Formats: sequence, C-alpha cells, structure tokens
Amino acid sequence: MTDPTFPHGPLSDLRVLELGTLLAGPFCGQLLGDLGAEVIKIEPPNQGDPMRVWGQQKEGEPSLWWPVVGRNKKAITLDLRQKAGQEVLRELVQKADFLLENFRPGTLEKWGLGWEELSAINPRLIMIRVSGFGQTGPRAKDPGFGSIGEAMGGLRYVVGDPSTPPSRMGISIGDSLAATFACVGALSALHYRERSGRGQVVDSAIYEAVLNMMESLITDYDQRDFIRERTGAILPKIAPSNVYPTQDGLVLIAANQDTVFGRLALAMGEPELATDPNYATHQARGERQAELDARVGAWTARHTTRTVLEILALPETAVPSGLIYRAPDMLEDEHFKARKAIVSVPHPVFGELKMQNVAPKLSVTPGGVRGPAPELGQHNDEIYSKLLALTPERYAALKAAAVI
Repeated sequence: MTDPTFPHGPLSDLRVLELGTLLAGPFCGQLLGDLGAEVIKIEPPNQGDPMRVWGQQKEGEPSLWWPVVGRNKKAITLDLRQKAGQEVLRELVQKADFLLENFRPGTLEKWGLGWEELSAINPRLIMIRVSGFGQTGPRAKDPGFGSIGEAMGGLRYVVGDPSTPPSRMGISIGDSLAATFACVGALSALHYRERSGRGQVVDSAIYEAVLNMMESLITDYDQRDFIRERTGAILPKIAPSNVYPTQDGLVLIAANQDTVFGRLALAMGEPELATDPNYATHQARGERQAELDARVGAWTARHTTRTVLEILALPETAVPSGLIYRAPDMLEDEHFKARKAIVSVPHPVFGELKMQNVAPKLSVTPGGVRGPAPELGQHNDEIYSKLLALTPERYAALKAAAVI
C-alpha cells in the first residue's frame, strides 16, 4: 500500500533549486525529481540549458534528450549575473532544502552566492556541488567535462579492445556517475540535517566518482605493480564470462562462479568439466580463460540463440545468460513490460514519448514520471507570484530589466 502523504515519492516535501546545465548537475536533479522532490530549474532568460537542443533533433523540433533529463521539473528564468537576480535567488534559498549547481568552482562566489553567504540565509540549506575536479585542490577551477573526468579517473584507459586506442562508453557515464554520487551525498546530508538541523556542502567531483567505480585498480598496482589494460568483452581471470557465437547471432553467458559453471558444464553435455582440475576452481578457469572460452563458443555455435537461452533457463542448468539489447529489444521484452521499466509520457510536441521509468522502485513511496521537461520559464508566474509573492510592480520591473 502506498502512502498518500508522499504523493510523488519519498522526497515530495522537499524543494531543490537547480542552477546547473548540461548533464552532471541536471541528472542529479532528475534523480531527486523522480523521487518526488519539487525541482525548480533556474535558467538564464532567452537562453536556457544547452541540453534543450542537444541529442537527436529534427529541424524545428525540441531535443529528444531534454524531455528525459528535464522531466519532473519546474522551469523559471533568472539572470544570476545581475545583482537583482542574485537577490531573487537569495529569497528563493530561504524556501529551499537543496541548491544544486555544476558551474566551474568559484562562479557562485564571484556572484556573492557562495556557501558562506547562502548558509547564513538558510542554515538548513544543503548545497550540492558537482564539478570536474572538486571544489578544492590545484585543478579545482580548471574546466572539466565528463570525458576528462573519465580519463583522469581511469575508465577511458580500460575501455575498448586491446588492439585500439582507449574508447568511450557511448554514453556520458562520467557526468552521470558524478550526479549519482551527488544524489547519494545529498540524501546523506539530509539525514544528518534531520538529526542536527544543519545543512552542509556536498562536493561531487567527476574524476572521483569514476575512480570510485574502478574496483581494485589502484590496489592491484599498489600491491602487485599490475596495471589493468583494455580487454574487450572479457575481464581477465574471470571465466567463462563472454559473448559467444551462435548459429544465428550472439549470446552473453556469465558462468564464472563454481556452482554456476557446474550447471553450464551439464548444459554443454560435459559435466566432467566441473571436476576437472583444469576448470574446477575460479583460479584454474582464469588461467585457462581463452581455452575455456573456445570450448564454450564451440558449444554455442552448434545451436541457435533461442536454443542456447532455453537450455540455460532450465532449472537444472540455470546459468545467467541473455542477449545484448538495443532499444527495440527493450521495448518488446516482457520483463521490461511487467516491471514497467519503460513508460509513455504525454508531450506537447511528440504526443507520447517513451523513456526509462524511475529507479529504484520503492514499495510504499514510489516515485514516478509526472511530466516531461518544461518550456523555458514555464513556471515563472507560479514561483515568482505565488511562492515568493512578489508584488506585481516588482515582478514587472524584473521582467523589464531582463532579470527574469
């Protein structure tokens, strides 16, 4: 049973001021909005977030990326470079729980909107700061996009085939990781605030978010002088876990745990492999990774993809396996449908837009997609006239001065 006091999710009683642009900040705002927070996105007048025009886009139509990263948000315009705009932000801060930004460090301080100033106005404020290199250190004020953070954090070097230069992931993973860590930090700071009454700064650096996903990469080098290299579709010494050929395509099989490998050996008609000293242990299989992959590949190549998946789904031979999905596969998959992993969202231009649903799923206070990204300044009247209760004269003056 869901709790009606949190109609949009567990953060329904919280307000976020989102000052960021592009992805590292706004994706954190998306996550908070997905879980119910009121996210007020603040953009420069007549300009807006560049994400409004990034991604797949036809001439005269909005971006297809923007409705996703801007979903569940309200949009207002405000020029923070003008003193009158800075004063309006200070008034909004008094009514906010979080302020989220991903400008180059020092930008807010230059505008008189740094942590010391804003926390004096609202001691309960939690300031979420996402940047390439963090708020301190010799590189703090350097420009730092996600690609630089991915390279500095170690990810770029290990991604791709060993025969090619380092690759990228095909998505903006560094930005998204920094945003996700920022969200975790924000909720941790919120828990502390509930006990202490005090807010604090959440400092999420892209390169550190990437670094924290790099498993034992540092420790491997520290203790064994081992440097991880690009290995394509495998992880060294983790076998069998690879993409294997079938009669009509490819299948992914992950059977690197001892008992799971025993079931794979049974499925292959070679149960003796599970007790063969050459393959019986994780270490032994890792030492003979290429040899073992060849044996598994020879078995899968004799069957269709469907047959392999059906065999590996049997109770006695249950082995993690599956296809390498693209968007069409996701839209057709019954598991995606059963869990509502993809939703259709009404859109004023596209009619219905399909996009990923909120994750994770909460049993009592689930989040949801309440709507796609708003138009630039769509909620100016609601926020300025109702939330801040600006007088009509002041509201008109701010408009005339292009502050709003």
